[in-house]
Amino acid sequence: MAITERFPTRNMPAPQIREMPEEPRSYWRLIGPGVIAAGVGLASGEFILFPYIASQVGLVFVWAALVGLLTQYFLNMEIERYTLATGETALTGFSRYWRHWGLVFAVLTYFANLWPGWVTSSATLTTYIFGGNRTWIAIGMLVVIGLVLTLAPVVYVALERTQMVKVAAVVTLFVVGAIFAVGAAAWSDVPQVVTRPRIPVEELGFALLLGALAFAGAGGGQNLVQSNWIRDKGFGMGAYVPRLVSPVTGKPEAAPTTGYAFEPTDENMRRWRGWWRFANVEQLLTFVLITFLTILFTSLLAYSTVFGRDGLENGIGFLQVEGDVLADRVGSWFQYLFWVIGAFSLFAAALGIVDYTSRLAADVIKTSYARRASESKLYAGLVWGLVLIGIVILLAGFDQPIALLVISAVVGGFMMFLYSGLLILINRRILPAPIRVRGVRLAVLIWSVLLFGVLSALTFQDRIGELFGG
Repeated sequence: MAITERFPTRNMPAPQIREMPEEPRSYWRLIGPGVIAAGVGLASGEFILFPYIASQVGLVFVWAALVGLLTQYFLNMEIERYTLATGETALTGFSRYWRHWGLVFAVLTYFANLWPGWVTSSATLTTYIFGGNRTWIAIGMLVVIGLVLTLAPVVYVALERTQMVKVAAVVTLFVVGAIFAVGAAAWSDVPQVVTRPRIPVEELGFALLLGALAFAGAGGGQNLVQSNWIRDKGFGMGAYVPRLVSPVTGKPEAAPTTGYAFEPTDENMRRWRGWWRFANVEQLLTFVLITFLTILFTSLLAYSTVFGRDGLENGIGFLQVEGDVLADRVGSWFQYLFWVIGAFSLFAAALGIVDYTSRLAADVIKTSYARRASESKLYAGLVWGLVLIGIVILLAGFDQPIALLVISAVVGGFMMFLYSGLLILINRRILPAPIRVRGVRLAVLIWSVLLFGVLSALTFQDRIGELFGG
């Protein structure tokens, strides 16, 4: 069967045949998508949820973060596999089988991200530092996010630089905290991560713990947009696809609605192996390593300072208590350093969330419904739409409504359940035989389907029970 005949063409044209671009010679120049994934993913879960768990039960559950991250690593690599080979996003691959798959995932991503929780958390930390009104600070942050994402000449470059600054700031916090804040007793207990692993269900509840395990690092729509980020960085066949630019300051290029395919010749396969090797290394040494070290350190910091303290909440107030304890133990300078880096980290996460939500939706609209439209203009409109929705929610005085919490908790896992199965479909049926997913990686995708399917059902049952007082 010819390469292009493997691509379903009922909903969109067959791809063009191109040569696989030359494999990367310099790895440093191309590092970035994994850093963005880590930077965007380092949000409330890494700064609040895992530290809260450590404050309640110690370090015995940190192992779960590594299990969750490794599952997402393989999931991300299968999303990247399709894009490296075709220049299309994984969503485009899904939409080749059913036109509306992209729309389904776009709508689900919007449901999960409509509440501006990350920017509100950042604004709350900002009030700990400077005072002020949380709502108006959050609104100002949303406006800044809209301006950054629509005025940057190349959106990916602005996002990458912001997340790299965030990661550098978090690493700085690690180093300073390791010297001044984490006591010798806490360091001596680090081996508990592997010597005393357990699932403390009685203390914290099943849904909370398994939710932390499965969604450590990223989750939901963010994983899918790994396709867009590596394409904008020029990985593999994505090098042929123009990058997303500002409709105001950028220089848009004519963009195809579909991607490319390559014949599995000896030369193309050599280049493919080079790209595949680099993509795996980049994701492992950035997304997985940075996220795990962050979870380990923030858990260790919480364990060292507030372990055993009564009355702690699993919310942004947890960081205020931790900061106050750090001030008593180390000094007010470290308290404010902790809050400043936390506020910036949550702001950078909000920037990435608005980006990937809008990027995913713009790609879907352009590919499946409006092929003549400018993706850059669609993206800019969606960014400001999400910003305005957030502002309306904040001005309306909504606290975090329980209905939105239910939706957010369930939607992320349900999306991952769906696209884990769809990745098996496109990476087994569309791609040439030599590069199809098989073996251990196929087994991990099947594990991912089971994990997120069961987790979605359990989380839904748990949250609905809370909602109705059951």
